[in-house]
Amino acid sequence: MNMPSENSSPGVIHPPCGGCCTRLDGFGVSIGGSTILKDINLHVHCGELTAIIGPNGAGKTTLLRAMIGEIPHRGELHFVHSDGSSFGKPRIGYVPQKLDIDKTAPVSVLDLFFSLSSRYPLWFGHIYGAKKNALKMLKMVEAEEYASMKISQLSCGQFQRVMLAMALSPIPDLLLLDEPIAGVDKAGIEVFYRIASRIRREYDLSIFLISHDIAEVAKFADRMILLNRTILCDGAPEKVMASPELKQIFGFDYSPPAKTPEKELRLIGRHDCPTCGNCSGKKAEDSKQMTEDWGGKF
Repeated sequence: MNMPSENSSPGVIHPPCGGCCTRLDGFGVSIGGSTILKDINLHVHCGELTAIIGPNGAGKTTLLRAMIGEIPHRGELHFVHSDGSSFGKPRIGYVPQKLDIDKTAPVSVLDLFFSLSSRYPLWFGHIYGAKKNALKMLKMVEAEEYASMKISQLSCGQFQRVMLAMALSPIPDLLLLDEPIAGVDKAGIEVFYRIASRIRREYDLSIFLISHDIAEVAKFADRMILLNRTILCDGAPEKVMASPELKQIFGFDYSPPAKTPEKELRLIGRHDCPTCGNCSGKKAEDSKQMTEDWGGKF
């Protein structure tokens, strides 16, 4: 699902809104007198895929829901332009952990796409322009062949890619994914992460992705955050996976993630973040050279 903002501004360098980074300062959430999150301080750049990991009940989903305004929070949430100025809430694409949809309903993928993303009722039929856009977004996530299929025919991984396509329509400024690969097989997980990584690179998006599959998401993430009501460890996946905090939470060590073309690409910085001088978006010529170095795979 895509959540538009009336305050979004046109951009020329970064994502559609022109935003450079997202900052959370002293962010926290309390519900019914219980503290769910506290002292969350984050600075995430555009073009950065940030994996959020942690035990059940750590507040991971609560963090994303607070960011989209579903639940109240303390502290400040800033979206910053490349010139250092703050702007209103950007357009946010969101794939929730669960969506209340009857998957046995006799509706096609296009029917579902229109019912959730179009302002016209489904009985209007498939408006040409809307259908063209839906097919374009499905193609972006390598799911165009599912367009006429019934949602009951889709595997869990295929359905999640359809949900991702809807979250990308129109292209957001910030993409939040809440356990998008839950119940997906290993092959489907790799496909989903590869697609998400390509999209954040092509559109310079900030992506927050919650995952329990630590070893797999580490292959594609630029950054990893270990959360348990507050941030216990934050940094490159290699750092977080080797941290004593992670071993204390999960009870065992993780091997360092394998090198992938996506992970190599994050070594290139544009160094234009107005706050810290380092934005993860790639210069076009550097990205092109890195693609050539990896044999044209990307």
